[in-house]
Amino acid sequence: MKPTVVIGILGSTLDAGKFGPGRWSKWRPSVGLCMQEDLRVDRFVLIHGQQHQRLAGFVQQDIAAVSPETRVEQHIIEFTDPWDFEEVYGKLLDFARSYPFDPDTEDYLVHITTGTHVVQICLFLLTEAHYLPGRLLQTQPVKGAADAAGSWNAIDLDLSRYDSIATRFAAAAAESTSFLKSGIETNNPAFNRMIDEIEQVTVATRAPLLLMGPTGAGKSQLARRIFELKRLKRQVSGRFVEVNCATLRGDSAMSALFGHRKGAFTGASSERPGLLRTADGGVLFLDEIGELGLDEQASILRAIEDKTFFPMGADQEVKSDFQLIAGTNRDLAQRVAGGEFREDLFARLNLWTFTLPGLADRREDISPNLDYELDRYAEREGKRITFNKEARDQYLKFAMAPATRWPGNFRDLAASVTRMATFAPKGRIDVPTVNHEMERLQRSWAGSQPSSDGLETVMTAAELASVDPFDRVQLAYVVAACRDCRSLSEAGRVLFAASRARRRTTNDADRLRKYLAKFGLSWETVNGAASSAGP
Repeated sequence: MKPTVVIGILGSTLDAGKFGPGRWSKWRPSVGLCMQEDLRVDRFVLIHGQQHQRLAGFVQQDIAAVSPETRVEQHIIEFTDPWDFEEVYGKLLDFARSYPFDPDTEDYLVHITTGTHVVQICLFLLTEAHYLPGRLLQTQPVKGAADAAGSWNAIDLDLSRYDSIATRFAAAAAESTSFLKSGIETNNPAFNRMIDEIEQVTVATRAPLLLMGPTGAGKSQLARRIFELKRLKRQVSGRFVEVNCATLRGDSAMSALFGHRKGAFTGASSERPGLLRTADGGVLFLDEIGELGLDEQASILRAIEDKTFFPMGADQEVKSDFQLIAGTNRDLAQRVAGGEFREDLFARLNLWTFTLPGLADRREDISPNLDYELDRYAEREGKRITFNKEARDQYLKFAMAPATRWPGNFRDLAASVTRMATFAPKGRIDVPTVNHEMERLQRSWAGSQPSSDGLETVMTAAELASVDPFDRVQLAYVVAACRDCRSLSEAGRVLFAASRARRRTTNDADRLRKYLAKFGLSWETVNGAASSAGP
């Protein structure tokens, strides 16, 4: 049996009493819980404030007297106001996220009999949302009897009934050394240096910023965090306005960006302020700015420099004082050389340019981003989902393998975590769930891979993740040769032709069979996959 661990709040009223022999005739929830004949408590995590240290000591002594096998672990949490819902929930959430729970080796019971009603509600919500990975435990005195032990019962929650409640209160405020990293403790040195530079630039200037990098590298999220940091520093008073320039074409582009007067063109039945004016006093993020036409680029340049522009159909200028953040996955210098992007606009944007690496170039950051995506899922859905150790290790091995491509970068990772969390049985992502997800990713990437080596048809994602890139090149050649031959012996003669010529006796088929077996493959597996794949 796994050890049982109780998480409970010291009851400053119910657990207190005269410290004499008479206390043993009184029901005290924390002590009585450890007196139950049908419940073994191996560890009791007793939460209390500093002002109740003396009472906690007496309760610990009494628990030791009635249940020597129970180890009491005192844990201090200071509540300024134990009836303040926001404070209590926040501090208990911090405890839940920092405590080293191990559900694979321990069973947890969350005692909700003691503490204020606010504390009890918060413990319920945190348990229901899997931040506290256990069952609720309730104790009560025996009516009409002087029974110090009382009675107990565990509560199995019907989670589906309470999702909407938990979502309202599942606000996890990330604390981090970097505001711009959204609380993610990233490990890539180059990325961390870049973020430090962006933070310094953000608070020091209102000049335009240019964020470059592949699709899905996090440009939009970083732009929004830059805005939030500036708002935190009271450097902006307006809104964050985001637009994907790839969706803007012709008159609709000019109208969307700069606005128009009524009747400016066919269909302009009313006045439109435009995104630049909407961003007055705030931040305008033009994602994929390299897709803008040359006319729009010229107008954007003037709006940046003079803070003025003409709406379509207007004969008077309007003003808008915004900071521009531009994003692109294009090489703008190359587009300038090709005449597709204005050189003067590029020069204006190129003062502060930062290139975000893709996920494949930040593999050491996959693990902390995995935790971040699980946190985001918990905030959205009100459910705390976790990995068991074997499943997490297997997923990280696959995710961090050099052969794993991540063409969609962090968008791929976010979608992958969402799928696994959705299918997680009982709030725990297990090995079968991970295996299914790895296969799904391999299939989805196969269609976009420019030159597949074909190994994904004979090996699983987990198996491929364990193959070094050096060995993968050789193995792909061997598999291709096997598919072109009619028998194992013929394939052996083709693959070992040079070494075969230098030997009197040969067994090329056995040599090839042993080579394939190193990777868990057989002749039948390789040729069967070739047949099912078609011509």
